[in-house]
Order: sequence, then structure tokens, then C-alpha cells
Amino acid sequence: MSVLVNGSPTADFKVERGLRQGDPLSPFLFLIVAEGLAGMMRKAVEIGKFKGYRINNSIQFQILQFADDTILMGEVT
Repeated sequence: MSVLVNGSPTADFKVERGLRQGDPLSPFLFLIVAEGLAGMMRKAVEIGKFKGYRINNSIQFQILQFADDTILMGEVT
């Protein structure tokens, strides 16, 4: 696995274990990943790789996030 730092991938590393249930770091890591997903979806819509669900000319949804739930909405092609 690798991560992007300033747009460049790091060297590969092995994921050996996760967080224990109740670990105080867990909510922060979740928020980082959830924000990253939302940002990736916004970018995909901007560059035309994903088309959200359009309600009318001014309202279009592609991702809804609340607490630990994420819903992706798009048009079928």
C-alpha cells in the first residue's frame, strides 16, 4: 500500500494490523478517508468521469455523507 503526499505516492509499505475497537484515533482516520472520498467524487464530477443524479437544472447530487454512512448517486448510462 502507499499514500499520496503532496500529490506523489510514497514507497510501498505492508499493512500489518488495524486499530482496536474504541481506539481514540479511529474517528480522525475515518474523517480523513471520508473527506478524501468526497474530494475524489467532486473531482470526478468536475472532469466528467462521474455524472451525479440531477433533480433539476440547479440541483445535482453525487455523494451524501452523514455520520458513518455514505451514499453515491449517479445516472445509469
